[in-house]
Amino acid sequence: MLQINVTKTLSSFTFAFNQEITCQGITAILGVSGSGKSTLINLLNGLLQPDNGIIKLNDTTLVDTTSNQFVPAQRRHIGTVFQDPLLFPHYTVRKNLHYGLHKAMVTRFDEIIQVLNISHLLHRYPAMLSGGEKQRVAIGRALLTNPQLLLMDEPLSALDMPRKKELIHYIQHLVNEINIPIIYVTHNINEVKKLANNVAIIDQGKLYDYGETDAILQSDYLQHWL
Repeated sequence: MLQINVTKTLSSFTFAFNQEITCQGITAILGVSGSGKSTLINLLNGLLQPDNGIIKLNDTTLVDTTSNQFVPAQRRHIGTVFQDPLLFPHYTVRKNLHYGLHKAMVTRFDEIIQVLNISHLLHRYPAMLSGGEKQRVAIGRALLTNPQLLLMDEPLSALDMPRKKELIHYIQHLVNEINIPIIYVTHNINEVKKLANNVAIIDQGKLYDYGETDAILQSDYLQHWL
């Protein structure tokens, strides 16, 4: 279970999010550009501190402003995949994957590269990869840190349509094979339809609605998106 109840004052609005999210399958965070989706991601992974509130992941308190608790990003056991894969250009794929490799994941290395179909890329450098291949390597690197939760911040937005379809397939396979909960940020409702079990809609920094995907897709708010 992911418990979030935070506020953060930004230049354009005050971000506020209060919701418990079941850590199973994929939860999509849906909203237009500038609505606060990436703010939520960065509050979860520790790149931002809330002004007020609490964040708990399972039984671990990550943030509690009333008691001045703040677990730094590197100790949260949360992996993040950004729109830009952020691979080290001077490292091979294998070295990129080994960066931050947790000892508990050494025995699962082969399993993860097979699920993501990147075993044939291990000796290449990032400049030799397609956009979809780079993102699969970035996902693999995040998984090999042994996270309890994987955050994906618009991972498909820079890809062309064939690469998007390809990566959607791998993300679906990832959930089935690796069984890790994912928070998936997007402004694309088709990605939500294909991937998400639950959806949270964010509008101007506020949680507008949350629930199972089929129910949320019937929302009046989304009718002009369909």
